[in-house]
Amino acid sequence: MATTMTTTTTGVRAPLALIGTGALALTAVELLNPGYDPLSETLSRYVHGTAGLLLPAGLLAVAAASAVLAARLRGAGRTAVGLWAAGILVAGLFPADPPGHHHRPSLSELVHGNAAFLAFAALPAAALLLRRTLTAARPRLRTALNALTVVSLLGTAALAVLLADVMDGGPSLGLLGAPTLLGLVERLVLAADFGWVAVALLATATGGRGRRA
Repeated sequence: MATTMTTTTTGVRAPLALIGTGALALTAVELLNPGYDPLSETLSRYVHGTAGLLLPAGLLAVAAASAVLAARLRGAGRTAVGLWAAGILVAGLFPADPPGHHHRPSLSELVHGNAAFLAFAALPAAALLLRRTLTAARPRLRTALNALTVVSLLGTAALAVLLADVMDGGPSLGLLGAPTLLGLVERLVLAADFGWVAVALLATATGGRGRRA
């Protein structure tokens, strides 16, 4: 079944502001915790650091913006965006464990990890399903949508490999003791995914010069 799109509102300022708020919150918690290694440590661990509540607050803001986007869509694309939003929401509500607990996770860690994995898998799927629909609605956004889709796909694949390595006793992948880049790759994927949601929101807008799909 082809994925079609409908808009329920002409405004995008509120959901875009939520995306920006979420990105700023995650950036702030990163800057406030210089003791963490951004190359190897995932952002979810920062919930136990200084101003850790900024992390779930930022994720919930992005989940809300993503829910707005899902409401504007139809078909399989809507389902995929909905799964992304739900995964981000649950990951924000259930905190990850502190660093060093990969092999003895708590229930909250298990829920957080599975929800985050669902979200990371669902977003690139949504980007692929909606690529033609969104670019048809806003041709000028084609390059941005395609670029963000590629980064999300490749980044998510790399993230899965690095996560498997860490859970299996890494983190080196056997590369001469080189440290894992799990944290760096996660940040790149989050940036691409947040960016895609923002651009997709713009593509579904009907105000101004936007086209109704």
